[in-house]
Amino acid sequence: MHRIVDLTLTYNDNFTGYSKSTSKTIDSDGWNASTLTFYSHCGTHMDAPIHFNVSKQTIDTMPVSDFIGRAWIIDIRQIGAKALINPEHIPQDIQEQFIAGDSLVFWTDWSKFVNTPKYRDELPRISESLAQWCLDNKVKMLGVEPPSVADVNNLAEVTKIHQILLKGVVIIEGLTNLENLQSNCVELIALPLKIEKGDGSPARVIAIEKY
Repeated sequence: MHRIVDLTLTYNDNFTGYSKSTSKTIDSDGWNASTLTFYSHCGTHMDAPIHFNVSKQTIDTMPVSDFIGRAWIIDIRQIGAKALINPEHIPQDIQEQFIAGDSLVFWTDWSKFVNTPKYRDELPRISESLAQWCLDNKVKMLGVEPPSVADVNNLAEVTKIHQILLKGVVIIEGLTNLENLQSNCVELIALPLKIEKGDGSPARVIAIEKY
């Protein structure tokens, strides 16, 4: 048996970088349709290496095999605002079971602050040591609830952390709904839009639990 949990934020008019307008209506055109405008890194989204010029790889050329795999959910809800997330936050039992190609998702409960200044300005961040740990240990995907893995108000930090990770780790930012997971080990699927030469893309992210 499988249980599927949606980890994706809902796009709405409160999102900076997103807008939706009416393009067609049933009454005028025979069907309903909308025109959508996205900033490539708003809401639940994924980054491509070209986002920070780590390489020329764009979102459309990333192999789809990188978007699915076993993921460990790391419960660090006790961590404070602006705190650094370090390798020591990964429980020892998970480190012992982790194998190359597994993914990590850090559960901070930060998505409850979405659409508030705190969500962006006080986020817990991936430390340099954790970013290097993920690269060295061949983490496939790294998922976080905040809109970034690093302090978006500190260009040096946000650049360094992204440049370390994007050498080999798929970054997923803006996750939500982690409290509805019942297991600390899931099958994670994160599918970005296939945007030619894209530096990133909104994504639909789900977790599949077996029971």
